[in-house]
Amino acid sequence: MTKALDVRDLSVEFPTRHGVLNALSDVSLTVNQGEILGVVGESGAGKSMTGMSVLGLLEPPGRISGGEIRIAGERTDNLSEKEMAKVRGRLVGAIFQDPLTSLNPLFSVGQQLVETIRLHTDLDRVGGRRRAVELLKQVGIPGAEERIDHYPHQFSGGMRQRVVIALALAGNPKLIIADEPTTALDVSIQAQITALLKTLCREHGAGVMLVTHDMGVIAETADRVAVMYAGRVVEIGPVDEVVNRPQHPYTRGLMGSIPALGARVERLAQIDGAMPRLNAIPPGCAFNPRCPDAGPRCRELRPSLVPAGAGSAACLIHDGGVA
Repeated sequence: MTKALDVRDLSVEFPTRHGVLNALSDVSLTVNQGEILGVVGESGAGKSMTGMSVLGLLEPPGRISGGEIRIAGERTDNLSEKEMAKVRGRLVGAIFQDPLTSLNPLFSVGQQLVETIRLHTDLDRVGGRRRAVELLKQVGIPGAEERIDHYPHQFSGGMRQRVVIALALAGNPKLIIADEPTTALDVSIQAQITALLKTLCREHGAGVMLVTHDMGVIAETADRVAVMYAGRVVEIGPVDEVVNRPQHPYTRGLMGSIPALGARVERLAQIDGAMPRLNAIPPGCAFNPRCPDAGPRCRELRPSLVPAGAGSAACLIHDGGVA
């Protein structure tokens, strides 16, 4: 089966007056059809950068400096902006954090949906409108026949996000990049949106790359999870394994910082220190200054992903020796 997304050894750099900053280094991950892959990590870990690279939306002077990206088997990292514009919508759709940035306030949601549908299908205006109403119904917009002619400001935040999901599905893409899709919503609406993503993923057979910092959303929604730190994937595996039996010290720290229901503790666990800046990533394992298990090898060798538990982890304790 063709993977919805196959990223191999992706590297992204930003040339500056003071040298080249490496934002992503050798990132490899896959998303199968009908699967939700969660991508988590602290701010600055490279989660959104990975998503933007897949969408071909890197801000200049950022550029892909190595590796390759395949969406539904089609290589996209070497396409021009004009060629990539045809891929977006047809092969890959996007759901962003703030739905207002994805919707044009000057056009009704129906106009925007119909335009997207007609751009990527053979439907005429009447067929496109019928399809748009179907999509609004699928994403749970009540009274879709009337609401299709309303403007974005006439929808609540949760309903706007549902419209954005409908837009992402309009071209029947094989892959959806969802970048913090529930962050701006209250908790009850978050649960509805994550449940909707799961349902639509199964029904449409699309793969979803869900970028978030919320481990609760990941545990509830994702099939597998990739943990990122300082522009690298440090652990990847089935969500239950990564949440309950993390194999990388950073992942253990992330999981330990989440309070457990019913547990009475005076202080929450924390990971000392902060994510390194792009111009100050330490030699060896980037996590070594904050790692409680770090040893001499960790300050010299940069670990690669190796089998660990039911998944893979980039840590020397799994690499045939002690740290």
